[in-house]
Amino acid sequence: MMTIPVTTPDEFIERWRVPPNMRIGKELAAVDFVFPPAREVLDTIRRDEQVRFTILGDEDWSVRMDRTAAFRTAPIDEVMTWTFRLVHFNLSRFYNEILAGFQEQVMIPWRTQLSSWGYTWQRCAPLLFISTDGAFSTYHNDNSHGMVWQIEGTKTFHSYRDPDRVLSADDAVVGETTAEEPPEHDPADRLSVRMGPGDMLWSHALTPHWVTTESPLAMSVTLSHGALCHQGRFAERELALRTYWDKHPAEAWTHDLRNLRY
Repeated sequence: MMTIPVTTPDEFIERWRVPPNMRIGKELAAVDFVFPPAREVLDTIRRDEQVRFTILGDEDWSVRMDRTAAFRTAPIDEVMTWTFRLVHFNLSRFYNEILAGFQEQVMIPWRTQLSSWGYTWQRCAPLLFISTDGAFSTYHNDNSHGMVWQIEGTKTFHSYRDPDRVLSADDAVVGETTAEEPPEHDPADRLSVRMGPGDMLWSHALTPHWVTTESPLAMSVTLSHGALCHQGRFAERELALRTYWDKHPAEAWTHDLRNLRY
């Protein structure tokens, strides 16, 4: 489905607090960074001890187990023929090598721009996703708002036009979303945004979603915003998270990043 991109700060400020998800125009985001090819990034990231990945596909479980064991060391051209999803939550580990300049050219300008619009936050960090054709993410929600930036290849970001009808914010807070596949639903209720290189999307906190890959290799970065607040106001669904943490302070921030079962 096509959605009209948000292109001005005023429109972003007006729409960021309430779903559904929205495309972000390139003129709105102050990011300017040329990524290395996804193949090169994959070959570096897959060897890092903090990387998370899942081998998918219709092959026998023993084949998937063998590929899991060999994922970090097998020839990269062979790995790219496998169906898999990969995520890394700590890209700062690569700021002095394959992602040199990312902090200065992306994170600092974006944080500065958000601040100039009246936003504050407790965490703003990039997450990297790489996958191959036919791969899919889990069905889940994030506690953080995410600006999804498609770098290479094609993915479709699936959510709902009215998430409240599918999953309340209170249920999202306690993790009622997590599954390998989305539940049965009317396709008319779905909001699916196909994303090619350079496309951006704003994914609202605590809204259920899943992502499918439709190209041989796809790479995206999500700028994840924890406790994002505009002039003292949180997003509507995040208020449920703040209320829950007030009642359960020992759990605050213990599951702030994306679903670890990715």
